[in-house]
This record gives sequence, structure tokens and C-alpha cells, in this order.
Amino acid sequence: MTVRRVCIAVTLALVACLCSVPMAAAAGQPLNGRYQVVSYASQKNGTSLAARQAEPDFGAVYTFSTACGSVCVATVIDGPAPSNPTIPQPQRYTWDGTKWTFSYDWQWECFRGDAYPRVYSPATSWVTYTPQPDGSLRGNWYTDILSDACRGNVLMPVAAFPAP
Repeated sequence: MTVRRVCIAVTLALVACLCSVPMAAAAGQPLNGRYQVVSYASQKNGTSLAARQAEPDFGAVYTFSTACGSVCVATVIDGPAPSNPTIPQPQRYTWDGTKWTFSYDWQWECFRGDAYPRVYSPATSWVTYTPQPDGSLRGNWYTDILSDACRGNVLMPVAAFPAP
């Protein structure tokens, strides 16, 4: 084999390897089927008044469907609607190579006590789920509340478990 043929063969092999890496990384762990999604509100923390308010954990079963093109997107196709109507629907999580991420702008409902009306404050949230070896996903729900009495941030652990 000549040097030129070897270089071409090595170049083609390298291109083949490099071309297959993004597709494998993009696919990640497809997020398909029913999952029990849990938000651990009892463990939240942060700088916002809302982070210090006692709240029970909450969750529900959601069905996800993943479609891949240049990126993979997992869409919630079934499950209860959020109690706050300003959260975008349907929720769409994008695979970044290591975790599923959903970011959105919405209105945080700031509870200041029973004697006071609730205030809606502009907020931005990022929810991430990282696949675990047991098939579950674990992550965080981080929110920046941009104004009013609840201004600050809230960080809450989240998880998703395959549901029957």
C-alpha cells in the first residue's frame, strides 16, 4: 500500500469515527414511556423566601416520547397539567449529551401568608434529569425569581422513576 492510500484510509476511518460520535452522544438514553416524576420540595433551598417555606414533596406519572434529529427532544405527551398555567406546555426536554434539560420563563406564584394575596413574579427555571444506571433519572429544578417578595432563587432535587 502506498503512503497516499494509507493516508486516505486513515482519513476515511477518522471521519467515520468522528461522524458516528455525535449521533451516539445525541441519542443518550431515550426518555420514552411512563415515569413517576417526583419533586422533593421538602429538600429545597436557596435565597428566595419561597425556599424557606415548608412544602411537601409532590409528583405524578407522566408519559414521555423522544424524537431525534440534529438533537434529541423528549416531549411530555400525557400527564396532569401543572397547577400554574404559565408553565409552557407541552414540556420539552433536550438531550445535551449527559442530561435532559428543560428551561422556560413563567410566573412564580409567591405565597406570603394566608392574610396576603398571592403575587405573580417573573421567573426563569431550568430542570435537568441525568440518567442513572438503574434506569431512573435524577436532577434539579432551579428557579430564578426576578422580582417582588419572593425574589431570589430556589433549588429543588427532582427524580423520575420508570412507572408500570
